[in-house]
Amino acid sequence: MKEFFIATRNQHKAQEIMAVLGGEFGCRTLRDCASAPEVEEDADSFAGNARKKAAALASWLEKNPRAADRKGGKGGRGLAEVYVLADDSGLEVDVLNGAPGVYSARFAAMDSGAKGNSTDAENNAKLLRLLATVPAEKRTARFRCVMVLIRLGQRETGPVVFDGVCEGMIGFEPRGKGGFGYDPLFMPVGHAVSFAELGAEVKNTMSHRAKALEKLKQYLAGI
Repeated sequence: MKEFFIATRNQHKAQEIMAVLGGEFGCRTLRDCASAPEVEEDADSFAGNARKKAAALASWLEKNPRAADRKGGKGGRGLAEVYVLADDSGLEVDVLNGAPGVYSARFAAMDSGAKGNSTDAENNAKLLRLLATVPAEKRTARFRCVMVLIRLGQRETGPVVFDGVCEGMIGFEPRGKGGFGYDPLFMPVGHAVSFAELGAEVKNTMSHRAKALEKLKQYLAGI
């Protein structure tokens, strides 16, 4: 079984990734690596942030190889069969010139200069304020995801990048209790309901993250 370390402390994101990857892969997150470094996501692109997160966790695991062994001992699986997976993703709204983009998680906090991410409710509220006078036909948007995969013990091959996009529209009010982030506002093309109303099982067949992960799985099947 391939072992993945997912470079996130966001439990919602981790659960979504694990659900799409399926039981054929072992998965752990930064919650299992208490001393792993925090990474400032200050790149100007999703790919840049994902690369930073993947590289930081890969370097930490190479310096702490026992952390990559579930048994915590010597003679385990070794680093060559361990992968680091990092993603950066967000919402791009056309009428806002692609915003919030890489600032999706801290969209509302940017107004006050507060450090860290905003709550989902705050981000959604700001987006609705900005789109208050925008008609339905101009509320086009997309979720974009970029994933970076690093195979430990074979760093010379470099990181592999996968991306996924899901097109849709921004609704006029939050709908649904599922999902996270902007899911209550985002209605994917071909659906009259939001990601939050579709449910995880349906969302995980069509989301931006699911599309990137499908490319990743195809890549892994070929090596």
